[in-house]
Amino acid sequence: MNLLVPNLGSTSLKYRILEMPGEAVMAQGKLERVTDYGAALTQISTAGIPIHAIALKAVHGGPDYRGTFVVDADVLAAMRRYQAAAALHNAIYLAAIEAFEKAMPDFPIVCAFETEFHATIPEHARLYGVPADWRADGVAKYGFHGASHQFIAGRVREMLGRDPKLVSCHLGGSSSICAIADGQSIDTTMGFSPQSGLENATRCGDVDAFAVLYMMERHGWSIQEARRQLAQTGGLAGLSGIAGGDVRDIEAAAASGDRDAALALAVFVYQVKKTIGAYAAAMGGIEAVAFTGGIGENSASLRAACCDGLEFLGIRLDAARNESASGDRLVSSPGSPIAVLALATNEELIVARRAWRVLEGRGSS
Repeated sequence: MNLLVPNLGSTSLKYRILEMPGEAVMAQGKLERVTDYGAALTQISTAGIPIHAIALKAVHGGPDYRGTFVVDADVLAAMRRYQAAAALHNAIYLAAIEAFEKAMPDFPIVCAFETEFHATIPEHARLYGVPADWRADGVAKYGFHGASHQFIAGRVREMLGRDPKLVSCHLGGSSSICAIADGQSIDTTMGFSPQSGLENATRCGDVDAFAVLYMMERHGWSIQEARRQLAQTGGLAGLSGIAGGDVRDIEAAAASGDRDAALALAVFVYQVKKTIGAYAAAMGGIEAVAFTGGIGENSASLRAACCDGLEFLGIRLDAARNESASGDRLVSSPGSPIAVLALATNEELIVARRAWRVLEGRGSS
């Protein structure tokens, strides 16, 4: 079975065609500056390879859709219902599904929701201190980046030969951390929406809800304006004053003496370090820390900063390994009680695996 697996960004479309269950990559490509997904689909090159289904990484479908499902009216309705919580993400995928249905009407479309991996988070870690009718409306922690954290858990298992108590740090333009025990998610930094947790490139991360209400009342902002600022001008961009919040730009500015840029990095690193410590407490210790994502995999300086001061937990980074090695590797020192790894993630492979299982059974998982 050949699956077309698109990975959609706000202005980009990456795709792979995977033969399942063999997992061979038959073709792949990337389209930049996408403004119309309908038009972009006509540019996907299958290289003559027959496609049997489309598998998408979806984001938020609420409590009833923390899994992988063949798209139908109910799946689309759930995505629309929770679009306010993941406004940019759900809107992109809804537009793409509509475009695929028009361009490739004979192919089943499968949505693998980011929240699936986090369905194992226990209730005491999932619930917020909100009124019962809020919880009845679906307000709880869902967690995101599930495909990435699931892949990293499996990759660490392959490299270490066991399922350690693992802290998976997906750090990039969008960042989250996950506590993983026995291969299962037990907590994660993103909550009801992808806006929560660590500071992202332009998304605010955790902020006191009453600070939002205060600013809306003080300035007369609409819900839409508050959402725009928190999602598009907050996070590392808001802290550093550097549009887009790209860590590479922020690091360069900090190296040139920009105080706000340096402070933005310090805030980000502090949150990562604090979370690693918190998850050590949640799991009764840790045995491995994995860094992935654009920042986690590629920025030696950020990895070093995030590990600095955590020697008391048993985390000891090897400077030479951290700076010079490439590919999936250990970057901890040979005698470090805690394994520290830098890894490439593969969300498309997890999406393809989930979709193939569902299509084989023609149901949902």
